[in-house]
Amino acid sequence: MRRYGMSDDFAALHALLTRCFAYMQGRIDPPSSLNRLTVDGLREMAENREVWVMEDQARPIACMILTPRPDTLYLGKLAVDSNQRGKGLARALVEHALHRAERLGLESVTLETRIELVENHATFGALGFRRIAETAHPGYDRPTSITMTRSLGGTGRGAGRGDTKVTRRP
Repeated sequence: MRRYGMSDDFAALHALLTRCFAYMQGRIDPPSSLNRLTVDGLREMAENREVWVMEDQARPIACMILTPRPDTLYLGKLAVDSNQRGKGLARALVEHALHRAERLGLESVTLETRIELVENHATFGALGFRRIAETAHPGYDRPTSITMTRSLGGTGRGAGRGDTKVTRRP
């Protein structure tokens, strides 16, 4: 696993994300923000976020984007190529995110998954994440996403709470 920099192949990474997120098409509403993400946009993310990629023969097979926030590390765009699933790559990415959060002095790793993607809720639950909130995208009067967090063991803001709150996205 390595952190991608400006000279890496973001076209291949974008292709991986596009393949991995294709199953959401028609399942989630509103559509994924990935639909608006370009190769250049992904490259720009690498300037102020951490883009971590696992490769096989110099080809991306799994990835995630980490964004430090004041008290948590946000884990976004976690993807594992379909022919690589079941090998523990998602678990390895999550473990790496936890190590990064610890190294950055943050209390937890947080992610969002769409309401409709119940299989993702189960997967992240099995990886130690707890559901802490539901949010609604602008213009929606119902929850569209679930926020999940995994504490590093401290007493962070989300630690020990079992309640789920509903909020609107800005």
